[in-house]
Amino acid sequence: MSDSSPARPAAPVLDVWCELQCPDCRSALDDLRALRARYGDRLELRLRHFPLEKHKHSFAAAQAAEEALEQGRGWPYVEAVLGRVEELDRRGEDFLVEIARELGLDAEEFDTALIDGRHILIVDADQAEGKAIGVTGTPTYVIGGERLDGGKSQEGLRERVEEIADRLLAEQEG
Repeated sequence: MSDSSPARPAAPVLDVWCELQCPDCRSALDDLRALRARYGDRLELRLRHFPLEKHKHSFAAAQAAEEALEQGRGWPYVEAVLGRVEELDRRGEDFLVEIARELGLDAEEFDTALIDGRHILIVDADQAEGKAIGVTGTPTYVIGGERLDGGKSQEGLRERVEEIADRLLAEQEG
């Protein structure tokens, strides 16, 4: 039996290069929530990791976010960690496991994932791709082939993302 219904075109993708110990990424959460509210599943938001050397726990936090994604709660975990950046600064990996527990995730599995490094390759690949396309700070957005750097200023970025997303969606409907 074949399905002859037309395939729904893939949603435009907004890659969000983020670092979970970054105060600027925390500030960007409101924009990301607004974009999700406006576009729903018509725009795919993808978390991409870009841990910065200046933040001691950022690499572990990126791995923890991948474990949260695997357990089905990626964005809630990211928002919870970013909402308490200062606590991550002070407490490190214990804090990452505690957030998992607070969200009802398997905290023991988080602890194991941080020890065995099962998500290191994903984080490394994101960081390498980010460097290859010119990401130098966070947050940085990539949509429709355009890189928008929010590391220095986030002024007007959401509006620019919306312009590009609207254009891409109009082209799809076309």
